[in-house]
Order: sequence, then C-alpha cells, then structure tokens
Amino acid sequence: MPKLAAFPKAFMHALCKDGTMRVAEWIGLAAQLDIEGLEWYAGFLEMSEESNWPLFRQQVEDHGLTIPMMCCSPDFTHPDAAFRAKEIAKQQRWIDMTYALGGSYCRVLSGQRRPVLSMEEGVKLAAECIEACLPYAQQRGITLILENHYKDDFWEFPEFAQKMEVFGKLVDSIHHPNFGVNYDPSNTYLAGEDPLDLLRMVSKRVVTMHASDRFLLEGTIEDLRREEGGAAGYAKRLSHGEIGKGLNDYDAIFTELKRVGFDGWISIEDGVEGMAQLERSVAFLRKKIGQYWPAAGER
Repeated sequence: MPKLAAFPKAFMHALCKDGTMRVAEWIGLAAQLDIEGLEWYAGFLEMSEESNWPLFRQQVEDHGLTIPMMCCSPDFTHPDAAFRAKEIAKQQRWIDMTYALGGSYCRVLSGQRRPVLSMEEGVKLAAECIEACLPYAQQRGITLILENHYKDDFWEFPEFAQKMEVFGKLVDSIHHPNFGVNYDPSNTYLAGEDPLDLLRMVSKRVVTMHASDRFLLEGTIEDLRREEGGAAGYAKRLSHGEIGKGLNDYDAIFTELKRVGFDGWISIEDGVEGMAQLERSVAFLRKKIGQYWPAAGER
C-alpha cells in the first residue's frame, strides 16, 4: 500500500543555501503532518558532515517516521569519461548516504542535454553510468530511481531525458531488480507533454512518485506546449500550488498506478506557500490513497 512522505520544497534555500533553517526544525515541522516519511536531500548544508547522518536518522525515527528516499542530481551525459567517473563516485556516496539514513530509494538522473549530444549517445552514456552504480546500490539494498526531471538548479542545460521519447528509451535500456522510475506528473508539463501519456508508457516500472500540482498563470495548455516545451527550468506560465487544485488528474494517475499494482512511496514536493498548504495537500492525497487503496486509509 502506498505511503506518504514530504519534501521541504518551501525551505530549500534556508536548508541548503543560507542556513537559516536547521534540519531539526524541518523534522519537527514535518512530524506534525499525517505522513510516514521524509524525502531527504543530499544538498542540505548539514549533510556535509558525515557524523550528522546517523543523528538525523535517529531524530526522524524518534518521531515515528522514516527516510525512504534520497533526492540527488548526477550528471551522466558529459562527453569526458573522467568527468563521468567523478559523477559515478558522487552517486556512490549518495547511495552510502541513503543507506546510513535507513532509506531504500536513491534518485538518479540522465544528465544535461548538451547541444553536441545525439539522442543515441546520450542514452548510451547515461545508461552505462547508471548500470555502473547498480551493483553498488544492490549491495546496500538501495533501488536507484530515474526521475522524469526538468533541470537541476545548478545545471547549464535542461535534463537530457526531459522529453518522453528520450526518457522511455533510457528506461527501456536498463533492466535490473534495483532500478525503477520515480514518476513526477508535474515535470511532464515542463516538457510540453501529457503526464498521463508518460505514466501509461512507464507505469509498470514506477516504484516511487513525486506528488505536486501546477497552475497556469496565463494562457492555455496549448500555449504552454507551443512556447514552453522543453523549458530549461520552470515555464513562466506555470506555478506551484496546492495538490488537487491544479492541472494534474490524480484520479486518472491513481487509477493507472492501482492497475499496475503500485505500492510505493508518494513524496509530496509542494507546500511552497507554507505548512498550512502542505497540510491541505497531505489531506487531499491521504483521502485519494484511501479511495484507491482502501486498506491504506486505515491508520
């Protein structure tokens, strides 16, 4: 049965840049939500000290929660082999981090969509690097989850596998018991595509999910697809918002996930307007989970 986790979307700058929020503060806030876990981020400032890792795990578990998922951003499409080797080493450290925190899922990405890169070459490089990390992940009982991403904040170019066609080719090229998909319906809009089309294509490979919602600030979906398709970052026409009140059709999403037997973690990457909004998003998802997986609603 699916379980709910939360990600500190509203507090990323405070936790990762200026240090105005401590990780312990976020844990205390999140523990008040009706969730079972916290999605972690490798870039929290306090995560630079390895001695903090077991302390954070204990703090989370003291609240009756777990840390199921790790969010990180490897760049596996660089043409230089030495650069890719360093990215593999980074990914292995993030796997160690996930293991130390008691997690089961660690994100991988394809890398940047560099102009000189063909689709075939990019898929080949990304697949080779992910496959190089899989034995290491398997030894630690960690599943690597490939997300349909849009662009890391520190990258020059958007995600190589942002488009559905490329993402599908990359997913199809990797078959391993410790590999799966982290489905994010909102990111599909940033590629100018339909999130349900993507889900139907990869639903049998989905093991975790990011839940959020997007709103059109102006224009139509057709305008978005025409002008913002493949956007390098967030499309100007789109805005974050409360889950259940935006573009995503969660009834259709959960119908398909239930059909394929999904029972993984659903992590909420929203609440940009604060904890009250995040509480409402949790309530919406809790109700929907109870509707599609009735036993999961018995808490």
